[in-house]
Amino acid sequence: MSVLDRVTFRAGPVSGRLRPRLLLVSAVLAVAAFVLFCAGMTIGDVPMSVSDVLSGLFGSGDAGTGYIVQELRLPRALTGLLAGLAFGASGAVFQTITRNPLASPDMIGINAGAATAVVAGIAFGFGGGLGTTTLGLLGGLLTALLVYVLAWRRGTTGYRILLVGIGIFAMCTSLTDYLLSKAQITEAQASIGWLVGNLANRGWEHVWPLLGALAVLFPLVLALSRWMGTLLLGDDVAAGLGTPVQPVRLGLLLAGAGLVAFATASAGPISFVALAAPQVAQRLARLSSPPVTASALTGAVVVLGSDLIARSLTASALPVGIVTGALGAPLLLWLLARANRSGSGG
Repeated sequence: MSVLDRVTFRAGPVSGRLRPRLLLVSAVLAVAAFVLFCAGMTIGDVPMSVSDVLSGLFGSGDAGTGYIVQELRLPRALTGLLAGLAFGASGAVFQTITRNPLASPDMIGINAGAATAVVAGIAFGFGGGLGTTTLGLLGGLLTALLVYVLAWRRGTTGYRILLVGIGIFAMCTSLTDYLLSKAQITEAQASIGWLVGNLANRGWEHVWPLLGALAVLFPLVLALSRWMGTLLLGDDVAAGLGTPVQPVRLGLLLAGAGLVAFATASAGPISFVALAAPQVAQRLARLSSPPVTASALTGAVVVLGSDLIARSLTASALPVGIVTGALGAPLLLWLLARANRSGSGG
């Protein structure tokens, strides 16, 4: 083990462990996310330099630059940043509580449940009153509770949560397809534009709910993360070490579902971010499980970088979900192949 992996310190009666590599990786990811955050705001009908963006962002530029940056481009960039943080952190939670690198909100139906609720609102005409944010939140949380209830049999296990979630995912996807087939053409087009995962036309009304959710749920995930390591050892061992297994698992499930539900409601179900970000962060930090903060920062880098690629490829910008799907599909195949080689892929 390298000195960068773990350092133990003691100051009187207080002792602890630091992970310099994890801190370094998190710092580099934070810088990369900020660079991509600023670079994304240089693209638009009025081209800008990074210095123009920074001056408009901090209010030191002219009024026109400040308006373009703060009112037109900043909400989109913040939505991408916050959604990436939420997807990445949620993916780390689900992969830890299920002890499976293939488990993510994409795979166990939470994204699909949020998408079904939004499409139902658009197709049946009640989406205008509730809004996509409320519908996506309700759909995601109800799906998470349904998965937990159906997986319960004198407690839950990560294996049952994963299997039940895959079934719920298939049901929600089929229901969404049915709703799209019955919707009017204009309603179906509006739904499909959101279902791909898109940061276009994001406003402050998409930023504030997601920011509030992160401010509440991310600290909760960090507080519960001190038990995540013991959950990886199995329920019996975790309980023997004093971990309240079922309350911790339920709390993490609801917190992770809340994060992904708010992110999906604001930016759409951007695919593969919650799957890929924790695995990338885990390998960069050289840990045995996905680190929550580094996974969140990796998710932000993936979303912001994919959006930058999508807007640079063609004159008419592609939805960000198309790029993340194209990048994430090879990673999924690699994870499946790796799981089969290690004997854990079924």
